Amino acid sequence: MSSSQQIHIALPLKYRPMTFDDVVGQEHVTRTLRHAIKSGRIANAYLFIGSRGIGKTTLSRIFAKAINCLNPNGVEPCGECSNCKQIVEGRSLDVVEIDGASHNKVEDVHQIIDAVQFAPTSSKYKIFIVDEVHMLTSAAFNALLKTLEEPPPYVRFIFATTEGDKVLPTIISRCQRFDLRRILTNQIVSRLEYICEKENINVDRDALLAIARGAEGGMRDALSSLDQLISFRGNTITEEDALNVFGLVSRKALEDLARAMLTGDAATILHSVELFDSAGKNMRRLAGELMQHFRNLIVFQALGKNAPELEVTADQADSLEEQAKLCHPSRIFKIADLLAEMDDKLRYVLSVRTLIEMTLLKASRVAKVATIEEVMRAVQALKAGMNVSIETQKVSTPVQPAEVPQKPAPVEVVQKKEAPQAKVVEKKEEAPRRELTAEERRKILDDDKLNNLLNTLPGSKVIDVR
Repeated sequence: MSSSQQIHIALPLKYRPMTFDDVVGQEHVTRTLRHAIKSGRIANAYLFIGSRGIGKTTLSRIFAKAINCLNPNGVEPCGECSNCKQIVEGRSLDVVEIDGASHNKVEDVHQIIDAVQFAPTSSKYKIFIVDEVHMLTSAAFNALLKTLEEPPPYVRFIFATTEGDKVLPTIISRCQRFDLRRILTNQIVSRLEYICEKENINVDRDALLAIARGAEGGMRDALSSLDQLISFRGNTITEEDALNVFGLVSRKALEDLARAMLTGDAATILHSVELFDSAGKNMRRLAGELMQHFRNLIVFQALGKNAPELEVTADQADSLEEQAKLCHPSRIFKIADLLAEMDDKLRYVLSVRTLIEMTLLKASRVAKVATIEEVMRAVQALKAGMNVSIETQKVSTPVQPAEVPQKPAPVEVVQKKEAPQAKVVEKKEEAPRRELTAEERRKILDDDKLNNLLNTLPGSKVIDVR
């Protein structure tokens, strides 16, 4: 068969991990499984829980190959022996994969119980992999309990599900549970770069970042999107191609919108939202990406640029470093709260664009309005400043020691009992009592700092100016 007639293999299948080393983002699971194989402590049942496309079924197959491999490379399957090849091709008699969504009745479980009685044909273990196990009925779960608790020594069960809370506690208690993590964005980007290099695809890094953002932590989704883009554009892919195909917003546009929110630039916010909406961008996804951006900003302010919890590339980290200086962390927390409320309301709102505009404008105001702590500090500072001015106007003895040294008054005046002190007070009574002119009063009342302080204290007003 010529190269032009070769059957295309989808990227998620072509680059599916074959060993524990190939698995991305699940080091806590692969490490435990390696140690279990090395020490020979293979549990009766394993339960893999996680969102779609992060490696549940892949890990199940790798683990099945590793414990049944005829020529293992340490704890890794060789991939060359007959057992490994049969498991990969799905024709092994000793590794049975069952779809829990379509085989969820008691009758289906009875078939498993019957098959358990037969020893493996050419392998060490007879393994049952049940995908989407949460779809089994309660009766089916209960029928499996006894076999799951006390299986024959050659039988092992591996369950995979996206909804672990729907699995009966009696089942979970009989399994070793592993919660798989969502794969980080930069890990997805690195994997996509490796695959593009293998496939001789010229692609912008920002395009891969857009794909990774759209995948929402799922490697399979990212590879499917990359495969679609290759079919759409060929061997050269730009960021604009990825944004147009998947309705995403560019990284720079998203960062510019966040910067406008932090600086209170209402015009830029409204203009950006209008451009996104008219270009057919996914507005609900925009809200989610804004939430993720401000989450990263909070993590950056709290832990710094090199924090492992920061799911960003190097270019994004530079942008976060710039934006972290624009706003106090307490205000960013309030913005994140507003975005979370908006994300909840987007499920049932009629006008998505209007809700996003109003929320972002409100967030921009939060970014510039003083927090309670800042108001209290300003009030205390203002109060301290007013006391100083009032003391200079009043006739009071605490003010005298600070002002007497400035005068060339003789020492005898201080030593005398009463009359000299009265004279000193009389000389200072006239200047502080000067009434403010109308122009001076107007300047004080028009002061921006005073008006901003009054706006942050609802119901407050100026009674008198002295």
